Amino acid sequence: MSFHCLALRPEPGLAATLDKAGAMGLAITGCALSEIRAVEWDCPDPAGIDGLLIGSANAILHGGPNLARLIAKPVYAVGEATAAAARGAGFTVAMTGSGGLQGVLDAIAAPCHLLRIAGEEHVPLTPPAGVTFAEVIAYRSVALALDPAAPQLASGDALVLLHSAATARHFAAECDRLGLARAQIALAALGPRITDAAGAGWAAIHTADRPDEAALLQLAFDLCGKPRSIPPVSPGQAQASAAETDKHGR
Repeated sequence: MSFHCLALRPEPGLAATLDKAGAMGLAITGCALSEIRAVEWDCPDPAGIDGLLIGSANAILHGGPNLARLIAKPVYAVGEATAAAARGAGFTVAMTGSGGLQGVLDAIAAPCHLLRIAGEEHVPLTPPAGVTFAEVIAYRSVALALDPAAPQLASGDALVLLHSAATARHFAAECDRLGLARAQIALAALGPRITDAAGAGWAAIHTADRPDEAALLQLAFDLCGKPRSIPPVSPGQAQASAAETDKHGR
């Protein structure tokens, strides 16, 4: 038996995930479990900002008219997708991370004062000595119903890809609401914080070996090639390794 993969992230990320998976020869069904909506925010005086700390392409896609006031500021991006969105909007990218936003922040030379443009739910960050940042919330995730994906999830061979803790929590609640048995659904998540948010009782919980989508898709590919042959990681085991692995931010 092979898994049927299901991705739940919001657009436009969902379409990008499906495209990447298709290029790998991995068939994934998409069902956005949330949508991103812009939030009005006040822009600090650009004169006091040395750069922009961006943990998601959504900060650029939904940042609104205030971004025009900051267009001359270099962007420090969590990953290549975020960097590409910044370049597409006319920004210069000073740094692109590969292991989470905390790692990007740690690599920024002091003195530097940044503006972090984030979503309503985001990972706390600790700046290194001589580096400071202000924070604004530019977007939020609004939950959607899981009903369209219920038949696939009830089949007993679903592997669900989870990209965020908020989606994981909402997915678990929706499964309970719809009476879908957790024990018949396997999860593959971007990091331990996400698996912890999903809770317990699933058929298996797998975590990507690094917090980026390429690793998550490779994990899904391997699981589909060798179904149920990779030992699952329990939420407790994932939490024990969270300090080492979960340094990424959205």
